[in-house]
Amino acid sequence: MDLKQYQKLIEKLYFRKDSQRGLHKTFNWFIEEIGEFSRAMRKGDKEKTEKEFADCLAWLLSIGSLLDIDAEETMKKYANGCPKCGKTPCICREDG
Repeated sequence: MDLKQYQKLIEKLYFRKDSQRGLHKTFNWFIEEIGEFSRAMRKGDKEKTEKEFADCLAWLLSIGSLLDIDAEETMKKYANGCPKCGKTPCICREDG
């Protein structure tokens, strides 16, 4: 499954509910999932971390759908390397 197909799947599953909930409340759920992802990483629980990663991705794609953003289309930003330096791997300085 590619990213476009995955976004369409998440839309089929949740778009109606997310639309009814609204963008800002859906975004708050996304932030909560990021917190759960962070806690799983800190605990070093790989299985839980992977599950929370999937949840974060699903919520992010839901937000993209609410905003009419095609996630796969946005990937073009990085297709030719770092958007700032244009290199792969990035050679931008961390402090500047």
